[in-house]
Amino acid sequence: IALYIWQKGEGPHLTPVPEFCTDDVNSYKVDHCATTFSNFLPLCGEPVNKEDVFVAVKTCRKFHGDRIPVVKQTWEREAALIEYYSDFADVSIPTIDLGVPNTDRGHCGKTFAILERFLNHTSPRTPWLVVVDDDTLISIFRLQKLLSCYDPNEPVFLGERYGYGLGTGGYSYITGGGGMVFSRTAVQKLLASKCRCYSMDAPDDMVLGMCFSGLGIPITHSPLFHQARPMDYPKDYLSHQIPVSFHKHWNIDPVKVYFTWLAPSTEESHNGKKVGYNREDL
Repeated sequence: IALYIWQKGEGPHLTPVPEFCTDDVNSYKVDHCATTFSNFLPLCGEPVNKEDVFVAVKTCRKFHGDRIPVVKQTWEREAALIEYYSDFADVSIPTIDLGVPNTDRGHCGKTFAILERFLNHTSPRTPWLVVVDDDTLISIFRLQKLLSCYDPNEPVFLGERYGYGLGTGGYSYITGGGGMVFSRTAVQKLLASKCRCYSMDAPDDMVLGMCFSGLGIPITHSPLFHQARPMDYPKDYLSHQIPVSFHKHWNIDPVKVYFTWLAPSTEESHNGKKVGYNREDL
C-alpha cells in the first residue's frame, strides 16, 4: 500500500496525524517522520483543588505491612482527603473496618460500601471520588489537572476502559487497579438505582460497568490510567504520555516506579536526596 501511494515520489504527500508518530515533537528525527506527537497533560482550566478529590484506598489486613507503607512513601502526601478501608481497624495507619469481610476474588461488597460511605459521610461539597487498590501508584497532582476537563455536575465515571462481551451486547467498564474516578453525581445516580452486587465477591469494576451501562451512563476512557506496570506496555506507547497511574508491585520496586513515572518530575527529592531512575529498567 505504501509503494502504491508513493508512486516513485509522484504520489500524494502523507498527512500528519499526531497519534501515529513514534518520535517526540522535540526529536531531531521529526523532519523525517511522517507524523509528530506532542507530550502534554490535558488541562481545560484551573486544576481542581486537592480538597475536591476524596481518595479511597481498598486494602485488607494481610497487606497492611507491605503495601500501605509504599502508599505513604509515595503519593499519600499529594492527597488532602484520604481514607484506608479494610477488614480490620488498624489505628496505626489508620484503617476503617467497613464490616465487609475480605474476599480472595472480587471486592464488590467493599466497593459499594465505600460508595455509600462517600455519599453519606463526606462533605456534599466534595465533588470527586477516586477508588484505588493498595498496590495502585497514582499521581493526584496530575489527576487534579485532568479533572479540569470534566464537569462534576454530570455523571462522570473515568479511568482505563476495558470491555466485556462487546460483540454480543456486553458493556464497557473501568478497570479497578488503575483507579476508578467518580463524580458525586455519578455515585448518587448509581446508588439511587437498584443495581447492586450479585455477590459480595463479584468483580467490582465489572459490576459497576454493567450498572452504569444499564443506567445509560457512558464510561469515560483515559489512556493515562494503567491496570499494569510500566514494563507491561510498549516503550513507544508510554513515551507519548504523562501517565496518571500504574498498578501492581510484582517484581518491581514500586517506590522507584512512582518517582520515575508519576512524581511531578523524573528527578524527585526523597528523604532529602535527589534520586533519579532509568525508565528503561522499569
